Amino acid sequence: MTSIVPGGGVTLKRWGAIAGVTAGVALWLSMPLAAQGGEQFAARLAWVPTSGAERANVSGNGSAAATLSGRTLSITGSFEGLAAPATVARLHRGVAKGARGSAIADLTITKAASGAISGSITLTAEQLESLRQGRLYVQVHSEKGVAPDGSNLWGWFLKSTN
Repeated sequence: MTSIVPGGGVTLKRWGAIAGVTAGVALWLSMPLAAQGGEQFAARLAWVPTSGAERANVSGNGSAAATLSGRTLSITGSFEGLAAPATVARLHRGVAKGARGSAIADLTITKAASGAISGSITLTAEQLESLRQGRLYVQVHSEKGVAPDGSNLWGWFLKSTN
């Protein structure tokens, strides 16, 4: 080890450790509050097998993460490989875990075959319970998705274990 203070003092190795810890704390402090706490959920976006001519148009995959802070659900995600540009993304509430249901909020989405999804929604008590039961999901639509609404990718939010 090389000493930077004559006669001993603090070594470069120790300064490196101090700098690493300081940088880690600074990064943690700069993160949004939602990322520091709250319940975490994740969804894998994939297409649901279909039959007929539409099957050739349904492709792609992606993922989404959601953080629940109070009653606010913040969603971020990405997708790729759609057969045509995305048109809309929505948060839905299924009638049961893994089952489809009606839209409860619009999300922001890149209007391309690959891109990002984001949004922030204040949930009602009923919607909050649905989230915890695995009944909320993201649905991505594209110009060539399944009729009648152009559906392309679906992903149900499940509680993250990490």
